[in-house]
Amino acid sequence: MTFTEAVRSGLTNYAVFTGRASRSAYWYFVLFQILVSTIASAIDGGLGMQLVAPLASLGLLLPSLGVGVRRLHDIGKSWKWMLLILIPILGWIYLVYLMIQPSEGANAYGSPA
Repeated sequence: MTFTEAVRSGLTNYAVFTGRASRSAYWYFVLFQILVSTIASAIDGGLGMQLVAPLASLGLLLPSLGVGVRRLHDIGKSWKWMLLILIPILGWIYLVYLMIQPSEGANAYGSPA
């Protein structure tokens, strides 16, 4: 999956928590989030206030949760593993470890993306 396909998929399926997302789809969407956040922060710095970055983060919250849940489905895990984000440092590290795992074959969440 290319960068633009991954971003389009993440944004059009922003509230879809079923199905699967490949590793490339997930990490390209993370890269997109980083780019948007960096640009929004630069705009906020130029304006001298915090307005654009919080709005961008809020706007990307639901799509990032959706693509994260679909990525977990791709490795055979349920959405509940996403709750690791609430555990500082160790939970984050383990969640990143889960997200870099290779895709499984067909599982309870469908065939590979």
